[in-house]
Amino acid sequence: MKIAVTSTGKESASAMDARFGRTRCFMVADSETGAWEAHANEQNMNAAQGAGIQAAQLLVNLGVEAVITGHVGPKAFRTLKAAGVSIYLSEAATVEEALRLFRENRLPRADEATVEGHWS
Repeated sequence: MKIAVTSTGKESASAMDARFGRTRCFMVADSETGAWEAHANEQNMNAAQGAGIQAAQLLVNLGVEAVITGHVGPKAFRTLKAAGVSIYLSEAATVEEALRLFRENRLPRADEATVEGHWS
């Protein structure tokens, strides 16, 4: 299973980013191999609109099955849900901590968007 975590950097020890669409980077963990991949999201950081949808589509194209983030807007939420991607909420300090909490089933699943959009 591929799990994406919103991140401020390109390392698993990086701080988790509370933003989804405008996160600096997505750290994608493969739960079978334990490998991490960094996927930059810089093109969406300053987008006037559509950042959440574009970020969601990036993750869908990467084959991600779960996302861990602090907040997600309505358009990104709908895009991820339509693709069958589960969304989990976390306030973890680091990407590694967020993934650990996910593995321990300690993160709540998002049933709806947590912000109205254009949140930063």
